[in-house]
Amino acid sequence: MDTLRGSLLMVLAMAAFALEDMFIKSAAQSLPVGQILILFGMGGMAIFAIMARAQGQRLWSPVFRTRALVVRSIAEVAGRLCYTLAIALTPLSSASAILQATPLVVSAGAVVFFNEHVGLRRWLAIGAGFIGVLMILRPGASGFELASLFAVAGTLGFAGRDLATRAAPVGLSNAHLGLAGFAMLVVAGLIAQPFGAPMVMPDVTTWLALGAATLVGVVAYQALTGAMRTGEISVVAPFRYTRLIFAMVLGVVVFHERPDLWTLIGSTVIVVSGGFTLLRSNRRQPA
Repeated sequence: MDTLRGSLLMVLAMAAFALEDMFIKSAAQSLPVGQILILFGMGGMAIFAIMARAQGQRLWSPVFRTRALVVRSIAEVAGRLCYTLAIALTPLSSASAILQATPLVVSAGAVVFFNEHVGLRRWLAIGAGFIGVLMILRPGASGFELASLFAVAGTLGFAGRDLATRAAPVGLSNAHLGLAGFAMLVVAGLIAQPFGAPMVMPDVTTWLALGAATLVGVVAYQALTGAMRTGEISVVAPFRYTRLIFAMVLGVVVFHERPDLWTLIGSTVIVVSGGFTLLRSNRRQPA
């Protein structure tokens, strides 16, 4: 029952993340990316601050100054900034597909930073996943979009965040991690804003999009945390790839995107190789 609940929470989290991306992409049609990140981050900070206070927690923790949290914050800024640029400038379906390579990068990074063992089959799966990313990017081809590299940079940033989170002190609550994460969105926005268009007053539709993005973003974060703490990780974790399905459906229905054959093939390669890597990484025996 716990594993079923964890799997359902993971699907809920991925659906909410896909909706978050959709609302942000909608807001990006009238607002600069820097302003979106600032407003989105402030909204999320407010919600997690209320949650922390409701739980009797202080808003500031000395743990925020530890090396792991500083590295996590820097990686969060890079990941959020680059991925937001990706979903603003490129098709939602392709940006989301590239993002699915994050667990593969985390697996490779775990070898370097945590001395984890990765066998030949997992290395082959990781390599196949990166080939899937190249299928979507198609560097040198006529359909290549330079802005798609923002999705690659975002993937690296999120992988760095996940690796740093693994090294973070266990005493931090979900509310503290959420508060810190959304605070880094504000920092990312402040960095991006001088290089973009001037800030403008959002219209009602854009305010609604930003508000919806904030709410579903908080739901996504909470559901993801619950999923990873419920049931067997080897069963629950692969459901993170449902995000790609939700993103592609939203891209087609809302933004009238038409993923080409290479994007579909590359997405399939990433999902299969990532699922295999996650399953192998949660087995006791070496891969």
